[in-house]
Amino acid sequence: MRRRGLGRLMRMSLDDAAPALEAGLVETPLNQAGQPAVFIPDSRPAWIRLGLALVIGSIGSVGMWSVVVVLPVVQAEFAASRGAISLAFTFAMLGFGLGGVAAGRLCDRHGIGLAIAAGIALLGLGYLGAGLAPNLATFVLLHLAIGAGSSATFGPLMAEASHWFERYRGLAVAVAASGNYLGGALWPPLLNWGTQQFGWRITHMMVALVCVLAMGAILLLLQRRLGRHHPLHHQGAPPPRIDLRLPVPTLTALLCMASVACCVAMAMPQVHIVAYCGDLGYGPARGAEMLSLMLGFGILSRIGSGMLADKIGGIPTLLLGSVAQGIALLLYLMFDGLGSLYLISALFGLFQGGIEPSYAIIVREAMPAQEAATRVGLVVLASVFGMSLGGWLSGLIFDATGSYAAAFLNGMAWNALNIAIMVLLWLRVRPRLVPA
Repeated sequence: MRRRGLGRLMRMSLDDAAPALEAGLVETPLNQAGQPAVFIPDSRPAWIRLGLALVIGSIGSVGMWSVVVVLPVVQAEFAASRGAISLAFTFAMLGFGLGGVAAGRLCDRHGIGLAIAAGIALLGLGYLGAGLAPNLATFVLLHLAIGAGSSATFGPLMAEASHWFERYRGLAVAVAASGNYLGGALWPPLLNWGTQQFGWRITHMMVALVCVLAMGAILLLLQRRLGRHHPLHHQGAPPPRIDLRLPVPTLTALLCMASVACCVAMAMPQVHIVAYCGDLGYGPARGAEMLSLMLGFGILSRIGSGMLADKIGGIPTLLLGSVAQGIALLLYLMFDGLGSLYLISALFGLFQGGIEPSYAIIVREAMPAQEAATRVGLVVLASVFGMSLGGWLSGLIFDATGSYAAAFLNGMAWNALNIAIMVLLWLRVRPRLVPA
């Protein structure tokens, strides 16, 4: 019976196979472990995999957000300047960018399991070492390993999730990308509570333990679900839909410039909102709550922007998000009341959350499929550089002026550069008549 089911299944297209299995028209062939021997995209096992990937991504994203919460207390213990302590975030983001390239290559060659396992090891060692750091230099350098560990739970997971779906691939990638924002909404209040109760050093050691035990257990579940199945490839992917009348290297360079610019602007509130609230007298706890609010609404923005891009395209979606982000930065500059900051933080998250995934959509709309992964990797690396630069610049400007007002203006200027590049690309859009 199983052989007959497998024969009928192999004669079906991917689009027909999943509905047939769900309707019971074809018996699903099983392996010796009792699991499906042929993986079907968009099937129930695919959604289970995606759920596990989301949990791993949410936990692993701690490396992007922890230093934002502990920035004031670590600065006080080491008697450092705001610019110096901000370098920890810079190193974490650099590790995230460079580590993402290495983790992606490891995933391509040996599978997602080994890539995530390496990330877990780096997170565990990085947080344990940071909790024991004898000086600021050690604390800052260890964030390179922390960022690299987190990177394995972002880009590689998005790429892997795209192989599990055909019909719902865009939604799947958006869900996988939301892991770091979901973690950003959950981790700051937990880290703030731990820092207040036990101190930042013990809290870092506790994070190391959570990463090793919790992520390790979930990875085992994911590996069991993956079994011996190989990811689907993109040889049959549809051609680009739009023509920007630019060579691919030129378009890549413009997207990288735009990514740096928008992320320098994005980094100001995300990196410094906790310290900003402390300076205003509201306390770091209020800032941590605002960061959670910002990132929680960013999840809605990420999913919604993906759906919007399916209707109007990646460039208009990114342009709308960038304009809205600039408005939110202006509102931060105009209002500093506690209630206003909560509202503006929610708006900022709602406006900017979908910007980064829009770059991947633009790459896929305008570039050949066989180059998409490489080009997306370059743009993501540029965004990481922009976040790193923005976090450091904002701290440097604060040290020079004693206020965050000039830092908000700096962010608005960089955001204007991003808008200008997107307008330029939007004006060049033409439907692609001949497939690339």
